[in-house]
Amino acid sequence: MTKLAPEIVRQRFMIEGYYDIAVDESIIKDFFQRLTQALNLRTYGEAIIFAPESLGKEGNQGYDAFIPLIDSGISLYVWSTHKFMSVVIYTCKAFDTKVAHKTTTEFFKLGQHETKEF
Repeated sequence: MTKLAPEIVRQRFMIEGYYDIAVDESIIKDFFQRLTQALNLRTYGEAIIFAPESLGKEGNQGYDAFIPLIDSGISLYVWSTHKFMSVVIYTCKAFDTKVAHKTTTEFFKLGQHETKEF
């Protein structure tokens, strides 16, 4: 990425992988609460969770979720059929990616997974 707006602090971290827990809306809310507490990030609203059910392709069924942060937000995407998830943490405040990684992998019991900081 280019060095646009260097005066604005931005940190982005993505974790994708195959999970081994049952995921529903209450689990997603628990995950957001645990992750924001672990990273000392403050929310200013409730989690928004969509489950499009029978809309779209069967293999893409699952959840799209977002939690607004004082310093940006966290997006989570869950593919129920594939037991695959992707979370993107985007903040205007520095956070510890090792803590984000550990919290997410332990919470979702991730097996094979990858991370990217950008």
